Amino acid sequence: MPATGKPVGAHPKRLLKRAEFLAVRRGEKRRGRLFLVEVLDRSDAEAPRVGYTVTKKVGNAVVRNRIRRRLREAVRTHAAGDMKPGNDYVIVGREDVLAIPFGQLKAELSRRLRGTR
Repeated sequence: MPATGKPVGAHPKRLLKRAEFLAVRRGEKRRGRLFLVEVLDRSDAEAPRVGYTVTKKVGNAVVRNRIRRRLREAVRTHAAGDMKPGNDYVIVGREDVLAIPFGQLKAELSRRLRGTR
């Protein structure tokens, strides 16, 4: 990332419809203690798409929104470059996302998006 603090490169597009989220469930699942990443290869050359979800069992709306905001910012500033074109990603956040330092979150997210353990 340059000194301006803004990420370089294309931003991933967003998954918005329920049908898109359900389609990604058929793909590969990469589990971790902070979040689950579901990945579906669309087999095209379009920009990657990403969606965020946090279940109600994690907490109330305030907690769920804080988790979503942290994940969105981690993708925007650091992990967007690790997403492959033609893939859809759904990131299912867990409560531990709020407890760890942001740098650790970015590193873990990049690792899961690349598919390495």
